[in-house]
Amino acid sequence: MRQPDSNDRLRRRLVTGGAAAFAAAGLGSFTRSALAQAATTELPIANGKRNLVAFPEKRPLIVLTTRPPQLETPFELFNEGLVTPNDAFFVRYHNAAIPTSVDGDKHAIKIGGNACGKPFEITMAELRSQFKPIEYLAVNQCSGNSRSLFNPRVTGGQLTNGAMGNARWLGVPLRDVLARAELKNTARQVTFNGLDNGVMGGGDFVKALDVHQALDPDVILAYQMNGTDIPMLNGYPVKLVVPGYYGTYWVKHLSEIEVIDRTFDGFWMNPAYRVPDNDCACIEPGTTPAATRPIGRFTVRSFITSLANGAQLRAGQQALVRGIAFDGGQGIREVAYSTDGGQTWRGAKLGAEMGRYSFREFTFAFTPDKGTHDLRVRAWNRSGQSQPMEALWQPAGYMRNVVESVKVTAA
Repeated sequence: MRQPDSNDRLRRRLVTGGAAAFAAAGLGSFTRSALAQAATTELPIANGKRNLVAFPEKRPLIVLTTRPPQLETPFELFNEGLVTPNDAFFVRYHNAAIPTSVDGDKHAIKIGGNACGKPFEITMAELRSQFKPIEYLAVNQCSGNSRSLFNPRVTGGQLTNGAMGNARWLGVPLRDVLARAELKNTARQVTFNGLDNGVMGGGDFVKALDVHQALDPDVILAYQMNGTDIPMLNGYPVKLVVPGYYGTYWVKHLSEIEVIDRTFDGFWMNPAYRVPDNDCACIEPGTTPAATRPIGRFTVRSFITSLANGAQLRAGQQALVRGIAFDGGQGIREVAYSTDGGQTWRGAKLGAEMGRYSFREFTFAFTPDKGTHDLRVRAWNRSGQSQPMEALWQPAGYMRNVVESVKVTAA
């Protein structure tokens, strides 16, 4: 059994201190005092200003809502490195009743279900000591990342581009744990539940994976993030990590796993988190999809991170432009850039590959003439998938991955 270290003791103090704040009116006490001293940030398009507030274990992040907490990473942070620090990692909950204090060693996961041949329960101490862990870098991205940029506008959390992050996750392969459950031949799906509780709306947040997905060797029960315990607001003490898949499947504070002999039809699988069932997962605004399917893997994305829209450059002076690209696990093969709004393209230089689920850096040199320049980047993965030049639309505001435009002025 792992012995508590100084980090564990520090965590308990942080969580205990945060618990009182969280418990008072569902974060209300904490946010009222913090908002009085909050900074603000101007968001793109017509999204106005939002507060930046430091929640427990977090630096100041963009606040969409406080109950449940929805915190977005300020986009400029993605230019500071490929690994997103724990205290800057975005936060997304659906339920207001979230855990504020967990005993990290005694917490247990119950494994059962009607297609589980051998139900059992495993504590965190047993998970750490009885299984061989694996570690990798992987992007976690909210399904609604960039939702506020859809045109026409859609309902839901009005996120810009900061509901994503890249971290090093350490944990135990789910399939190793499920091996002890002796799955029956009738097993069809595996469901996952956490400690947060639904008080209205869709109720308890339960997600499901097909058995073959659950048995993928890269799906893990993670208990460390960037070399330390996962922050409370990101799922302490254990989080389901499904690399390459949208964050809706990354269940926080995991407490129950069930193997079932049917397709799970709980609210958060149907009708929630579904996309049009066609090649582009898109429809024309104002129409209704003929059929839908559960959201799945990431689309290909790329962003310029070293320059913001409206940046001022010096004419005739070379600038090194940096950015990031990622996809659902095939790996980035190529990134091209344009300095004239997409009329002509050249190849950017790719940085080292840090794993097929990770951000991958790219760079290109740009020496601007006087005037305004429209910079764009477009990525391809190893399967040949890329990004659309024109934004695709769908009613839930998921999976945006259009080629972005960053306009800069040189003088």
